Amino acid sequence: QNTGAEILRRNVLEVWVNADDQIMIEGQLVTIDQVTQITRDFILNQNEDINLPEKKLKIVPYFGDVMVSKQVISLQNDTETSYRMYIRVQNELVRAYSELRDELSYKKFGRTFEELKKANRKNECQAIKMIYPQRISEALPN
Repeated sequence: QNTGAEILRRNVLEVWVNADDQIMIEGQLVTIDQVTQITRDFILNQNEDINLPEKKLKIVPYFGDVMVSKQVISLQNDTETSYRMYIRVQNELVRAYSELRDELSYKKFGRTFEELKKANRKNECQAIKMIYPQRISEALPN
């Protein structure tokens, strides 16, 4: 969905998996074990780093005024990238969101996001998703 608004470079985390199944984030070679933490740090931008995502004030049910990250994760791969590695990287990116949602949910509601989902607490789940919207853009292989 393109609203015509340009996405600022600082709001995009570039993740690239090359033909040799090597992972690069923002041009730096990283291991699979680093992907989740790097992604979490990017989404959180706890120190308001001007090179990391901007935040926008949103009114969120149960939470009130919250500064929400405008982050987007861009996942790209080479045509020679193995499907297995692509899926592993994708899983690590999703894990970053899952962990952040679980932590926030536990702090606010005393149970993880997954437990809220199982309990069919749709409104609480929606509030958590407003704070940590999962935005993973998958580009076509080069």
